[in-house]
Amino acid sequence: MYQLGDNWVSISSPLLPPQFAQSVALAVRGRRTAMAAVAAEPAAAAVAAAAEDRELQREAKLGLDDQWHQIENAESGRERPLQAGESWFLVKQHWYKQWEVYVQGGDQDASTFPGCINNAELFEDQINWRLKEGLVEGKDYVLLPAAAWHYLVSWYGLEDGQPPIERKVIKLPNIQKVEVYLVELLLVQHTDMDTILTAQFSHTDTLDVVLSTAREHFLVEPQEDTRLWIKNSEGSLDRLCNTQITLLDAAIETGQLVIMETRNKDGTWPSTQLHGMKNMAEEDEDFQGQPGICGLTNLGNTCFMNSALQNKVGHFATQFLGYQQHDSQELLSFLLDGLHEDLNRVKKKEYVELCEANGRPDQEVAQEAWQNHKRRNDSVIVDTFHGLFKSTLVCPDCGNVSVTFDPFCYLSVPLPVCHKRVLEVFFIPMDPRRKPEQHRVVVPKKGNISDLCVALSKHTGIAPDKMIVTDVFSHRFYKLYQLEDPLSSILDRDDIFVYEVTGRIEPIEGSRDDIVVPVYLRERTQARDYNNSYYGLILFGHPLLVSVPRDRFSWEGLYNILMYRLSRYVTKPTSDEEDDGDEKGDDNEEEEEEENEASSDEEGKEEIPGPSTRGDLQDSEPEQPGPSSGVNRRCPFLLDNRLHTSQWPPRRRRKQLFTLQTVNSNGTSDRTISPEEVQTQPYIAMDWEPEMKRRYYDEVEAEGYVKHDCVGYVLKKAPVQLQECIELFTTMETLEKENPWYCSSCKQHQLATKKLDLWALPEILIIHLKRFSFSKFSHEKLDTLVQFPIRDLDFSEFVIKPQNELAPDLYKYDLIAVSNHYGGMRDGHYTTFACNKDSGQWHYFDDNSVSPVNENQIESKAAYVLFYQRQDVARRQPQPDSSVPSASPAFKSSPGPEFMDVEVP
Repeated sequence: MYQLGDNWVSISSPLLPPQFAQSVALAVRGRRTAMAAVAAEPAAAAVAAAAEDRELQREAKLGLDDQWHQIENAESGRERPLQAGESWFLVKQHWYKQWEVYVQGGDQDASTFPGCINNAELFEDQINWRLKEGLVEGKDYVLLPAAAWHYLVSWYGLEDGQPPIERKVIKLPNIQKVEVYLVELLLVQHTDMDTILTAQFSHTDTLDVVLSTAREHFLVEPQEDTRLWIKNSEGSLDRLCNTQITLLDAAIETGQLVIMETRNKDGTWPSTQLHGMKNMAEEDEDFQGQPGICGLTNLGNTCFMNSALQNKVGHFATQFLGYQQHDSQELLSFLLDGLHEDLNRVKKKEYVELCEANGRPDQEVAQEAWQNHKRRNDSVIVDTFHGLFKSTLVCPDCGNVSVTFDPFCYLSVPLPVCHKRVLEVFFIPMDPRRKPEQHRVVVPKKGNISDLCVALSKHTGIAPDKMIVTDVFSHRFYKLYQLEDPLSSILDRDDIFVYEVTGRIEPIEGSRDDIVVPVYLRERTQARDYNNSYYGLILFGHPLLVSVPRDRFSWEGLYNILMYRLSRYVTKPTSDEEDDGDEKGDDNEEEEEEENEASSDEEGKEEIPGPSTRGDLQDSEPEQPGPSSGVNRRCPFLLDNRLHTSQWPPRRRRKQLFTLQTVNSNGTSDRTISPEEVQTQPYIAMDWEPEMKRRYYDEVEAEGYVKHDCVGYVLKKAPVQLQECIELFTTMETLEKENPWYCSSCKQHQLATKKLDLWALPEILIIHLKRFSFSKFSHEKLDTLVQFPIRDLDFSEFVIKPQNELAPDLYKYDLIAVSNHYGGMRDGHYTTFACNKDSGQWHYFDDNSVSPVNENQIESKAAYVLFYQRQDVARRQPQPDSSVPSASPAFKSSPGPEFMDVEVP
């Protein structure tokens, strides 16, 4: 027995939804079995079972709103912060989304009941139950804390035979995360390399745990000494000496072979006899490769590190620790800054005030700024990588101009952004003879839904004001867009359906326009319960937006219009089949109908006419709505104003293919009319019996569509020149609201105009292409092809400092390396092209793989960070007196009296 409201009901009671009762029954059986197993005495078992029943009673009577709160918002819900050592569980995203739709619909007897939790699609197989590779949180699965998981299992059950996917929260430096993927190692003994044990470990497990697991599985005696070796990517074996470090610190990754070696009884180790076990020093002596041509093994998402400088810094910068995706440019910035601090010749930094121009010449202000910078920062990194740019800010109110000179280590240049995007949509015409059409339309990125309608109108010839744009998901309208809604709210993966209509959905007082009604298709299906008598309703097909003239706005009028709209794939019954629906047809029934109709006329003379039971609506003369009509006093969009019923037909004289039912916006529960709902627009469901659907509904034809000629259109992205990106970098812009500038004259923050100019460039110029675009509504990676020169990149037109015409090499650069990024926002892979300084040969570095390439292979859409070397550097002669510290080569100029003890721009 379980409490439902103020009543106690049995599991099989009709007061409980059959699906819910079934899940509770499964949970009861499972829990009672478990309790009985641990209770040694019958009395103890009875007490335990009673306590368990009380707990289930509390859970069983939770309403859908309470379920939502318990899973999403409660202390034990998804918002719970991660704590190291706690268990979290994976649930398939699709099931969880279905559960969300179900609980938000508010109807426990809805057809969207999600059923048992089924994670089958998360596994590679159903024997070893190994997770599929590459699963993404929020796309393939959601994570739930233990309490929320157990609630869902007790309410809905878990698919028979499936194990729960339990994962622990691990603590990494400065971060805690759920460890979804464990490290899977192959364990063998040195005496039997063919018998392999596959075992999983946490990244935070120590090597001692691995050793203990191997000893236990291979039945090693406690008195025997053992040690571990691991096979590296080159096929040789490395000794794992320190068993107290974690797998993460040891950089051990999934799939590696770990060999347990057991000491001989004479006290020696059999290492010298192990195949592939060689002394690393011997390998180093045999190496005769070319300097600079060496790859690094990917330790697990460490390609960003290999691409930037082939150097691991996880222990020194915890933001780069672990196996998450990182950015090679961010690593490079950190690495150069860290090296600079380690090599800084200035041991005690003095305070230096920011100097503004205040009307002084640029040359004087630039020299002062560089001197101040060198007083705090003096290293080979500054000498090699630092340049100087001029920053000019102008107050829009008082006209105050602020000029400063600031050092930089790299240039982050923007890419010219295309202001158009291509949307793929399906157009649903009103003419039932025409199939839906697939279109690809070009719209402005920052436009509105109205822009989409205008673009589609050019393809279809239908006026934009005769269109309604929708997002269709799982056979229902996920969203009905308004014309002023931004296009940025539409994602590329959304299924957008645009319907031709002759009215609007929004109620307009006194309007005579057609009424647009959202319509769903549902099929009755027999659900499993103890009596095999429960019938559920499942949505199918594509929903409709049907325009209904006001003079035909009745149940039977809507039925006839739907039959017309579906005529392409729904067969109309023959006259003989229609007569089958009239089983009685006697005089008594006709008299009863006439009495009911007369009674209804008296009660609702000013209401919208209800469905006629005597033929088509053309034979009736419904009342026209007017200023004094009851249509204005009540919502003109409710089909049940007259009959006060939410379904049709109540009685049938003629055979109907389907029945009509008012439902909520999810199409999952019947809609009852209450006073507060009177002004809302109903959704209508067409409910089909399986046999009627099989006989009269052509599913293949219903799903058919045609492709418009525009489907083959691809928005061509013209390549851009690197010089265009630099021009954008130096273009004047207005500061954003989130980043105002404080004007010293106005004494307030202003949205000033800002302009950057290049004053002097370094020996090695790093150019970062800003491919990752972030906005309020979207994040995207720009895959625009940037064409960059390999030789003679000329900056003379961008440097505003007075130039030395006798030294053109000071402004020309040659490419020496490129860091590439392949993939998107969430994931990707980094590689590098680099030119060997000795041979001049270009090579492609892909983790531990290195291969020679031609120069014409270097330029690609993946180029992310460019490394250029100034041409005068290679030609520069050694300084005659090495004891005298050289000035920054970035600012070397012709000798002259303008520079004194410190050479500056």
